[in-house]
Amino acid sequence: MTTPLRRPQSSGALAAAALGVLLLAACSPAGDPAPAPPATVETAQAEPDGVGPGLAVSGTLERQREMNLAFRIGGVMTALAVDAGDSVSAGQVLARIDPSAVNARVTQSEADLERARRDLRRDEALFAKGYVSNQRLEDRRSAVKAAQASYDAAAFDGRWSRLVAPASGVVLERAAQVGEVVQPGQTVLRVADLSSPLVLRAGVADRDIPRITVGQPVTATVDSLPGQALSGRVVRVGQGADTRTGAVPVEVELPGRPELRSGLTAKVTFPSAATGDGSVRVPAEAILEANGDKAHVFRLQGDRAVRTPVVFLGFEGDDARVRGLAPGERVITAGGGFINDGERVRIADPRALAGAVR
Repeated sequence: MTTPLRRPQSSGALAAAALGVLLLAACSPAGDPAPAPPATVETAQAEPDGVGPGLAVSGTLERQREMNLAFRIGGVMTALAVDAGDSVSAGQVLARIDPSAVNARVTQSEADLERARRDLRRDEALFAKGYVSNQRLEDRRSAVKAAQASYDAAAFDGRWSRLVAPASGVVLERAAQVGEVVQPGQTVLRVADLSSPLVLRAGVADRDIPRITVGQPVTATVDSLPGQALSGRVVRVGQGADTRTGAVPVEVELPGRPELRSGLTAKVTFPSAATGDGSVRVPAEAILEANGDKAHVFRLQGDRAVRTPVVFLGFEGDDARVRGLAPGERVITAGGGFINDGERVRIADPRALAGAVR
C-alpha cells in the first residue's frame, strides 16, 4: 500500500504562525514595561503650636511715673533753677513766673471781697430797723459769696506762679528758658520719679496679643548692657489699639539699675507657650484648598501620601495653624500638586526619611 504524500504548508500559513508567536511573546510577562518611579516631594514636621523662638519687639524704657510740669497760668518765666539731669526733691521750687499780674488780681479781688462784706454788714443793720427789704439783704449775701469765690480763685492762681517738684527724682527734659512767655499748660520741665519702677513700653501687633498675659515672665536686652539679659514681667496689656499703627501697648516691668535710663531703646522677648487647643504649626506651603476653616494637607504615612482634612486656624508668619494633625507628623510641602491620595512618593530631604517610615 502506497503511503500518500503530505503536501507542504504554504508560506502564508507559516507567516501566520510566526505572527502568533510574536503576539504571544509580546503579551508575556517578560515584556511588561518598567513602572514609573515615585514622585519626589519635600516634607516638614508639624510642630506644637507656640513652640518657637518667641516674640521679640522693641520698646522704650521709662519710669512708671514721669510728669510733665507746667504753670497753670501764663506769664514771663523769671527763674529756672534746674536743668536736664539734675536731681530734685519733693516740694523744691523749680521755676517761677512774674507774679505781678496775678498779685494784682489777688489785690483786686481782696478789695472787692472787703467791700461786699461792708455792704452786707450795713444792710444787715438797716434790715434790723426795717429800712431795707429782705430781697436786698439776700442780694448782698450773694455778692459776698461771688467776691469770696473770685478771691479764692486769684489766690489759687497766685500759688501757681511757682513750679514745685511733686516728688523726688531727676529732670529728664527742660522745654523752656528764662525770659520766655509761657502759656497755661505749656510743658516747662519733664521729671521722673526715681522711686517708681522702670518699665519698658512697647507696641505689639494685635495678632500676637493672645500670646501675652499679665504676670508673664520675659527677658529684655539693652544696647548699653551688651551680652546681658534682664528678667522682667508683664504688668499691663492695653485694652485698645493705637489708631495709627494698630499696635496694642504692653508694659513690662524691669529691675532698676544705675546703667538704665529713661528713653533708652530695649528689646523684649515674650516666650511662646503652647496654646492647649490641640493646634500645630506647619509650613504655609503644605495647605491645600483652604476655604474658611476647612483645608487639606498631604500627610506622609510610610512612603505614601495620604490626603488629610484639617481645621484651618489661619496663617502666622510663614506658618499655618491647623488642628487635625499630631505633633511630629510629616506633611508634604512641595510636589503635592502632582500626586494622588495614597500614591507612593520619594522624599527629597533624606533627613526626614527616617521619621517618615513608621
